[in-house]
Amino acid sequence: MTEISTRHAAARRIAAEAGALALDYFRKWDQLTIDVKGHQDFVSEADRNVELAVRAALAKAFPQDGIVGEEGAAQAGTSGFTWVIDPIDGTTNFINGIPQWCVILACVQNGKTVIGVVHDPVHDELHHAVAGGGAFCNDRPIRCSAKTSLREGSLGVGFSGRTYNDGIKRLVNGCCDAGTVFWRNGSGGLSLAYVATGRILGYVEEHMNAWDFLAGHLIVAEAGGRVVPVDADEAIARGGRVVVAGAGVFEAVQALATASYDV
Repeated sequence: MTEISTRHAAARRIAAEAGALALDYFRKWDQLTIDVKGHQDFVSEADRNVELAVRAALAKAFPQDGIVGEEGAAQAGTSGFTWVIDPIDGTTNFINGIPQWCVILACVQNGKTVIGVVHDPVHDELHHAVAGGGAFCNDRPIRCSAKTSLREGSLGVGFSGRTYNDGIKRLVNGCCDAGTVFWRNGSGGLSLAYVATGRILGYVEEHMNAWDFLAGHLIVAEAGGRVVPVDADEAIARGGRVVVAGAGVFEAVQALATASYDV
């Protein structure tokens, strides 16, 4: 096995183990200890403990790899590979008992995401991809929607307190004018997986952190979708805008994003 395929196999295993741990916490969501990091930005004991478990598993399997996570300090590596992890994406859903959240692992090499895993343990769906190898949900190949009109489905939209309200307001208005259904589930990572499986037409968010989108970005691209390219190292440092969609509607989705944010 190559360095990447070995890491891909490990990422799937580690994500599954992390998902099982997170699911145990989710089943007692009303007993969790919650801290507030900022406006609509929460962290629970589950987030912290799941990330610690993922970090420990990665460090054991690949001690020379770097690790960047949402809840802990970045750890430099020497191998040229860096793991980017979100232990629970959709924490607000998680801590309120809403079954829309996921575990995310991405692996970056030379500024490119080479492995992406988005695991939804509630529904037993592990979405994953290797650069150049196609995209899968569990062991089934997945493809983005082939639809060619925004009127034929829903467009995922995201918003965080890191940005101003004006952009999302313009985007929602634009969705209405375009005849599509704007859809938000509170987990950007899971929304990207839904683009890759063809459940929604695309996804737009003005700013996402690397741990939220790098894995899903790759999965969408490998599922035949189109994405606005990003430099993974730049995203780790600063985050970035995310625009992805099935090929048939990508230009329309990109136009909505441009009209909403570039003003």
